[in-house]
Amino acid sequence: MHPTSTASNPLFDRDFLLATMMGPNCVRFAEELTANIPLSPNMRVLDLGCGMGLSSIYLARTFGVRVFAADLWINPSDNFARFRDFGLEDAIIPLRAEGHALPFAEGYFDAVICIDAYHSFGCAPEYLDAHIVPLVKPGGFIAAAIPGLRQEFTGDIPDELRPYWQEDINFHSAGWWAELWKQSARAAVRDAFSLRSHKAAWEDWLQCDNPYAQRDAGMMEKAGWRYFDSIGIIATVSPAACSEPYLLL
Repeated sequence: MHPTSTASNPLFDRDFLLATMMGPNCVRFAEELTANIPLSPNMRVLDLGCGMGLSSIYLARTFGVRVFAADLWINPSDNFARFRDFGLEDAIIPLRAEGHALPFAEGYFDAVICIDAYHSFGCAPEYLDAHIVPLVKPGGFIAAAIPGLRQEFTGDIPDELRPYWQEDINFHSAGWWAELWKQSARAAVRDAFSLRSHKAAWEDWLQCDNPYAQRDAGMMEKAGWRYFDSIGIIATVSPAACSEPYLLL
């Protein structure tokens, strides 16, 4: 297992963490989100958009849950090797999956957690009910940490952000995400909020040698700290979400 040395992320040594992050520190976000979710051993959790598996390792080791670590871009074999290094090869199932084609039974998961990925595929109003809610047991949880904005822009994109802005960036405020999820007929939004770990998670990321982190450093220095936020949103699934009466574990 990798040695433990950082107080903020006791599962990981600093070098491993910096080499494995693919964006703002997902372990910090996972820790903050799960403080509001009653996870317990042997629950099934989908870690959607898991990247290189840091959040999956955190969930499995911290809560004893069985994690399905799904990502479109990272080779599942590479993730399996990381999970095995932590002695978690029987606790985490790595797989390749896209957010619109998730190969799971209805009502299979106690929770779906998505960190730094939901904005890439979940901005359509119908997405939540069509692709996520059916997978969750009645009474289960859906939680996401999403890169976003402190508040919606009322006019044009600020000039200092234009060199970094992309048309499909899909950054929005906590209020915007809450209103989107409230359109669900089957999930009840419990909270939508600014993640307290936003600044620390970004500072961790900006210390990486990853070329994307180096690009983001210039963006955050010029304007990002003024405009950007990290959004947490948590919802529960009602019994009507599934066509069959599943029991909670």
